[in-house]
Amino acid sequence: MSTVDPAATADLEVPARFDTARLLVTDCGVPVGQVDVPLRQGRAGADEIARVAATVVGVEPPAEPPRSDEPMTVVVATRGRAESVRRCVAAILAGDHPAVTVLVVDNDPPDDRTRAVVTGFGCDRVRYVHEPRRGASVGRNRGLAEARTGVVAFTDDDTEPDLRWASRIAGAFAADPQLTGLSGPVLAARLDTPQERAADVALAWNKGFVPRRFRLDDPPSDTPVFPFSPGLFGIGANLAVRTGPARGLGGFDEALGPGRPTRGGEDIELLVRIVLDGGTLAYLPAAYVWHHHRPSDDELRDQLSGYALGLGAFLGKVAMDPRARRLAMRRFPAAIARLREIVRRESAGRPGEGAPRSRPDPGPGPVHRRVETGAMPGGAAGRKLRGLASGPVLYVRTRQQVRAEGGACPPLTAPRARP
Repeated sequence: MSTVDPAATADLEVPARFDTARLLVTDCGVPVGQVDVPLRQGRAGADEIARVAATVVGVEPPAEPPRSDEPMTVVVATRGRAESVRRCVAAILAGDHPAVTVLVVDNDPPDDRTRAVVTGFGCDRVRYVHEPRRGASVGRNRGLAEARTGVVAFTDDDTEPDLRWASRIAGAFAADPQLTGLSGPVLAARLDTPQERAADVALAWNKGFVPRRFRLDDPPSDTPVFPFSPGLFGIGANLAVRTGPARGLGGFDEALGPGRPTRGGEDIELLVRIVLDGGTLAYLPAAYVWHHHRPSDDELRDQLSGYALGLGAFLGKVAMDPRARRLAMRRFPAAIARLREIVRRESAGRPGEGAPRSRPDPGPGPVHRRVETGAMPGGAAGRKLRGLASGPVLYVRTRQQVRAEGGACPPLTAPRARP
């Protein structure tokens, strides 16, 4: 992936095996869309790049997002991926925010390699935190508890945040005292393999380049299942919260997420809980991270299975909460339609030999890209349905285990006081 501004383009040259380049288009430093540029022998001229990039640039330049150098904490929960941690932390430290503290929370580490990586930075802005309990939610909660700043951002060890990611997150919270949580785009760092390209389509982690706000008393018109739409608000790989309110809500549900049998759903659940509590969420396209997708069939299949389980576990928690259940049942027909859409997207193709085929993306908005139809591991629909069916039972069992350990499983909605 590359970034380009139509006002300052240059020739592009990549290995000849690629016939298309995906570019992030910026206008005055603000991302406004993605485009696919055709390549000939791995090359595209500056004029062609400028012409294609101009298709997603508006007449008026976008407003410059506010920035702030107010101290901020970034939490990276990890386990057994020292080299990924090295790459992620280096990207955060290379950013333009001068007062970021990075907490690398090592969950039930299998060895000392991650500690050695953190120590190797030799920087007092990076701290190693040993957490004996396993689970991404456990690690994020430990980071939330350790933070000494008013805003905490979370990212995964397989991301590389943009240079202005942290300063723009801090700026959004400084400019809007009502803001409780914030997310932004998660863009593919590489699209070398058919599996990476298929994952980029199936996961759909980029929610576009238009800033948005979400509140329960001001529901968006384009999603009838609000606030229970999976992925509407973003994902945990690019998420920030105001520290006090997030602690007050109990943090992440430790029965959900990677490292637990449920394997996902922890980010969806926290963001929905914030909205149900009356908080305000924002989506800030200018605060983006690059994500290294799974490069093989087995890894992609495992990832999609995990997300299916996590979604089922989250829906099981919704069903167990009386207030949330009432709200969700009103949206049941729309939810079924949304589920079918997700299954169709994840079932866009089956494994095949040779180069993956592609078709134009019919979706709206300024994200112009090609959709892979030949690299998705088979059986996506079946995995989704099995995950949805088994997720609720897994959540109940895992919640019992977490509570026995003394972990956090906060309710989805706060009990209402009796009159």
